[in-house]
Amino acid sequence: MIVARVEELNGQSQIYIIDTLREHVRLGAGLTTQKCLDDESQERALGALRRFGERLRSFKPGEVRAVATNAVRVARNASEFIAKAETALGFPIDVISGVEEARLVYCGVAHQLPIGQGRRLVVDIGGGSTEFIIGEDYEPAVMESLYIGCVSTAQQYFDDGSISPKAMKNAIMAARKEVAVLRRQILDVGWTHAIGSSGTARALAEICVSNGFTQHGISAEGLQLIREHVTAAGHLDNVTLEGLKVDRLPMMPGGLAVMSAVFEELEIEHMDVTDGALRQGLLYDMLGRQHNDDMREITVAQFIHRYKIDGKHAGKVRELAELLFKQLIRQLPELKEQLPMLRWAAMLHEIGLSIGHNSHHKHAAYILGNADMPGFSKREQMMLSTWVLAHNGKLGKVSEIANTAIQWAAPMCLRLAALFLRRREVEALPELKVKLLSEGIQISVPKNWLLAHPLTQYSLETEVEQWLRIGLQLELMTRR
Repeated sequence: MIVARVEELNGQSQIYIIDTLREHVRLGAGLTTQKCLDDESQERALGALRRFGERLRSFKPGEVRAVATNAVRVARNASEFIAKAETALGFPIDVISGVEEARLVYCGVAHQLPIGQGRRLVVDIGGGSTEFIIGEDYEPAVMESLYIGCVSTAQQYFDDGSISPKAMKNAIMAARKEVAVLRRQILDVGWTHAIGSSGTARALAEICVSNGFTQHGISAEGLQLIREHVTAAGHLDNVTLEGLKVDRLPMMPGGLAVMSAVFEELEIEHMDVTDGALRQGLLYDMLGRQHNDDMREITVAQFIHRYKIDGKHAGKVRELAELLFKQLIRQLPELKEQLPMLRWAAMLHEIGLSIGHNSHHKHAAYILGNADMPGFSKREQMMLSTWVLAHNGKLGKVSEIANTAIQWAAPMCLRLAALFLRRREVEALPELKVKLLSEGIQISVPKNWLLAHPLTQYSLETEVEQWLRIGLQLELMTRR
């Protein structure tokens, strides 16, 4: 965990780190053969989060961002663990995709390095995944994530602490097989210099420099000398390399094998190391959101272009959904936090038409739930997916949203907006008044307008039945 303050000077913002807390939890080491996090690893993580939570007690929700990466991405009991973890920390925890992790890593690295250095390759070896990013200055061009990491590799090949030449060779070859999938793409794009981020890269650089294997960073020769030393030692207990910290020892052989595979497969001779990584990237991403430079806005704009969404119609649906939702916010102020998500859902609600008209809302839900969407967490993507699925068709498939107004208010406003704008023609709508009921929404429409629009009237009457099937009430009122 890092705590930082933001300094503003001449319209520019800079982040200054004022506190750091670090605990080696190795959550991925607790993944069972059934891909579930075991009790012991969960308790290690929860203990760390409780301690971190104490440090964060004075912070407001918008000032904290916590994310979970590979171990939670692949764990089958992730939802159960996240619920306990959020209670321990006291703040929401977002599960992010591998590509989003890569973007945030690059963001953190880029802000630690000078601009104008040309194209750089960033390699971030974590516990269960490794991210590869090629970018220039602050803009990433290639972002990929592979399921290889220092903890998972150490578990598979060096679990009892033994480090034989054969085990090291097998670990490297297995990792090279994974990296080979990206080799052509990365070599074709090219880079001027390579950067390593996070603990594995820093630990290997410290060993290389402390033992005189290289003057700075990590070299291919340095990695070979480290491999020779640890395989000659035969066991972790016998490793005596300078610069190797005790808390990194269990993960070192796995990280060494993955980094060696990266060097060999991508033909790297030397790699510099930076302190910037995921955590710094999260801070700068939060800062961007506060300064109207939200990556999620950019992603939505790109999706509108890529999937040829009718932006004019989507904009009208967004405006109406927002108008209805703001009336509900006056009754339930905590709904305000969902306003950006409602806007994005409205802009993307017809993304499924790029596949086909029939069941387009289902196609849209699939795209939004599974596509790489830079800036969005997995939780946010599933929220978008559910809301867009609910905007059309039967509501039985999204019955879980009917639990509380916090869950159903926004998607139901989107659904009503899409209903009123079904004709797609530019036409002035009457003043629509909505208010929250205990288990639904009351909507008031001028009687004469409704009589002049029989299709809309029929659709609203049909909606009453749809809402009732999931336990919600749509009360249709007419007025003069």
